[in-house]
Amino acid sequence: MNSKPRNLTMMTDLYQLTMMNGYFLDGSYDNEAVFDLFFRANGQLNYAVAAGLEQAVEYIKDLRFTEEDVEYLAGLRIFAPAFIEYLRNFTFTGDIYSVEEGEIVFPGEPIMVVKAPLIEAQLIETTLLNIVSHQTLIATKAARIVSAAGDKKVVEFGLRRAQGPDAGIYGARASIIGGCAGTSNVLAGQMFRIDVKGTHSHSWVMSYPDELEAFEAFARIYPDNCLLLVDTFDTLKSGVPNAIKVFEKLRAAGHKPVGIRLDSGDLAYLSKKARAMLDAAGFEDAIIFASNDIDENLISQLRLQDAKIDVYGVGTKLITSHDMPSLGGVYKLAEITRDGVRYPRMKMSDSTEKITNPGFKTMYRIYEKESGKAFADLITLREETLEKPITLTHAIDRWKKTTLADYVARPLHKQIFAGGKCVYTCPPLSESVRFSAEELEKFWDEYKRLSNPHIYKVDLSDKLYDLKMRLLSDRR
Repeated sequence: MNSKPRNLTMMTDLYQLTMMNGYFLDGSYDNEAVFDLFFRANGQLNYAVAAGLEQAVEYIKDLRFTEEDVEYLAGLRIFAPAFIEYLRNFTFTGDIYSVEEGEIVFPGEPIMVVKAPLIEAQLIETTLLNIVSHQTLIATKAARIVSAAGDKKVVEFGLRRAQGPDAGIYGARASIIGGCAGTSNVLAGQMFRIDVKGTHSHSWVMSYPDELEAFEAFARIYPDNCLLLVDTFDTLKSGVPNAIKVFEKLRAAGHKPVGIRLDSGDLAYLSKKARAMLDAAGFEDAIIFASNDIDENLISQLRLQDAKIDVYGVGTKLITSHDMPSLGGVYKLAEITRDGVRYPRMKMSDSTEKITNPGFKTMYRIYEKESGKAFADLITLREETLEKPITLTHAIDRWKKTTLADYVARPLHKQIFAGGKCVYTCPPLSESVRFSAEELEKFWDEYKRLSNPHIYKVDLSDKLYDLKMRLLSDRR
């Protein structure tokens, strides 16, 4: 069962509606427009994991103004009566192209391309950015944490710290795309059929006369799922010894304990001491689960210290993307048609990184034939075709060129909507998880390291670059 679609048509910024009203009144509302949705380079992310497409599809499918919506907008007294009437029959009639969920994307690359009447493409900007940027941000943070954890599992634990219910629900979904093995969020588990994980909190232990009695009660109720939180009072003096006592009783009764959880203190030191105690008692298979403000940087340090942690529960710093609370997603006009003539458009700026790429575009990932590894991405005008050999040229420093005689090119965009009709079937979440993990493996480790990564090549075709230079020259 997937999430139940909601009508989010009115979840937009007011200026989208005021522009729509203006387009309607000046007669330009049905001019065909092309918009690109992408994120800008910000010095923190060397790559991102695209997510949120399924919810974006649901939003577009249900795009309509209800009678209540129309009455509310009319009551604002800022829109023309004819425009209000137009909204009563508003639907999306355009085309949308997008990378699939789990795709690895880079700054400046069009994650999504919208080609539609100007008035329609304008309305959906805010909500698409909200959905895609948020889930992509959390999926990316999850991927970084999972990468740092190596062969150890990561579970998303952040619902109580998320910025509201939707951030918790869809953040949990995105974390699974990014590689997490489960979530503590029961509603997300129900909605998206993902594994839910959890045991007990400190309050369970504190509600009993003593720690041992609390552990024994929990073991009686969950004899085959007994994972005990051992740091309520003193991890090494009471928590782990009491857990071992309970585990011995479970083992004598024919049950296999799951393990212990650490939620405070020096996790490297405590995990090594706890591991030694568990092993000495014959519980070599008991896992050590660790939580407590964990992120990819702490995990990296814990692994360097040979911490004996089997599973990481990551909450606040994952669900809020603590060190980067926004992806920096933007939605920019790339082409407009007037009187049957297509005009490329680009955002100009004195800052090179803010100058956009014009035209109706697509992109390809170029893989080395021999290694199977990703070599570069190439953004082209949609009408272009690739040839062999292919010469790849740096998007800015055009003197940097590489020619490949033998390669494999994969188109990154799928058509999602055609003429307002959805022509794409969203795969099961498990398929997006598998796809993302497989694609990430096709990048050399140098591109994926957390600190000072090698910059992956995102190149522009000669035709696209020439168009961009011509528009910049015309500006002068």
